Amino acid sequence: MEKFHVSAYDQLFDAVLKLNSIEDCRKFFEDVCTIKELQDLSQRLEVAKLLKQGKNYQEVSKATGASTATISRVNKCLNYGSGGYNLVVGEK
Repeated sequence: MEKFHVSAYDQLFDAVLKLNSIEDCRKFFEDVCTIKELQDLSQRLEVAKLLKQGKNYQEVSKATGASTATISRVNKCLNYGSGGYNLVVGEK
């Protein structure tokens, strides 16, 4: 990753860490993200929660409307990623 990108990412992450409430988060993310981006992020988190509960792809797709490609990507991150989803949805 280029040095600029790491610095820009860190600035974003630092900004998120400054948020103190759900309302702060809502205001920040509504300004920073499009409605579609927020929907996509929220959907991925819900997919991760359902996969962690042992739901299969069909159940997850029906509950969230996510494509099998999205579900597969989230599942790959749950199993082989950096552990970010597990920080917020719990360990297996």
